[in-house]
Amino acid sequence: MPTTTNKDYYALLGVKKTATPEEIRKAFRKAARKYHPDVNPGDKKAEEKFKEISEANDILSDEKKRKIYDQVGFYSDQIDPAQAEAYARQQNSGGRPPVDFGGFDFSGFQGGGGPGPQAGAGSSTWGSFKDIFSGIFSGAPDAQRPRGPQPGSDLEYQATVDFWTAIRGGPARLQIHRQEICPTCHGQAHTGGPMTCPECNGSGQVTQMGGRMKFNIPCPRCNGTGRVSNDCPTCHGEGTISKTETVEFRIKPGTRDGQRIRLQGKGNAGVNGGAAGDLFVIVRTGAHPVFTRTGDDIHITVPVTVPEASLGAKVDVPTIDGRAQLKIPPGTQSGQKLRMRERGVESASNAGQRGDQIVTVNVVVPHLQDERSKEIMRELAKLNSQDPRVTLFDKL
Repeated sequence: MPTTTNKDYYALLGVKKTATPEEIRKAFRKAARKYHPDVNPGDKKAEEKFKEISEANDILSDEKKRKIYDQVGFYSDQIDPAQAEAYARQQNSGGRPPVDFGGFDFSGFQGGGGPGPQAGAGSSTWGSFKDIFSGIFSGAPDAQRPRGPQPGSDLEYQATVDFWTAIRGGPARLQIHRQEICPTCHGQAHTGGPMTCPECNGSGQVTQMGGRMKFNIPCPRCNGTGRVSNDCPTCHGEGTISKTETVEFRIKPGTRDGQRIRLQGKGNAGVNGGAAGDLFVIVRTGAHPVFTRTGDDIHITVPVTVPEASLGAKVDVPTIDGRAQLKIPPGTQSGQKLRMRERGVESASNAGQRGDQIVTVNVVVPHLQDERSKEIMRELAKLNSQDPRVTLFDKL
């Protein structure tokens, strides 16, 4: 199979790499008029030149094809745009030595026409090219790639604390799984000094075959460096090991449900001297059978008798600080809310501030058992004969 080099489509059309689509279109039309077979009957060189500029125009006039060509240096329908993008990033960042395409026969791959007669779409040559190209440009990281300091990742866990701990503050514990620095290699990921790569004998490149194609690629074992190190037997080249650990931390008074607590340096360990990540704890507060918390306010429902609600009274009610007296105004209705200022939770974010306690009054109607009580209630009804449903019907 004859070997060719990558074609410079821009040079074929006589335009710069920064040429606009309109400039490319004009350059092709000008060249086509010059080399068209109808203008040059029987001229094989002109016919071949016309094929080349048509091929160049087909690639450069298509935005997607042109992008792949600019990134890789040639075009094939078998090249995935994402793979070409990854390859271009590698070359620009210097992360991987360039692939040597000097041994390629591009005659079957140039343009969008697909393989030639000797490399059909179903042939092993074409399939091998696609698979190998995918492997080269996949952008997969290599374990042997020299790495600088890499910070550890952050962790996030939920911790449930009881109602009173969230209000008053106190210690809490949480069991987590995190990455620790390997005690054997101290985060270096390898043991012993570097040695010559046995795969490429220190050259940094290996020869790969794809059907009848032969080309050089960076050595997959040493990533083109020519040198390898033995992976640490404890962490298997990771630099860190997994560990289960119990973390102790403190809950501030007034901590709310869903509040995040940051524990600096308690996340996954960094490698090669990188800083450890942080641990973020999402606090979930437990419920209480009497109190309900909303922000820094405490809500409670308190039952009162009919006389207390009618005549007014002072009643004892529970608060998070103990018993306290609440004044029930005369004529208080069931469901009415009364506020006890600064009887709520101490604010965790604003020192010196407290929420309120909101009391919902529940008027308890007695079950009258004796005739004397019933007589008194009937007398009360006669003295207070107003119909509370009048306004309801007035709105109809």
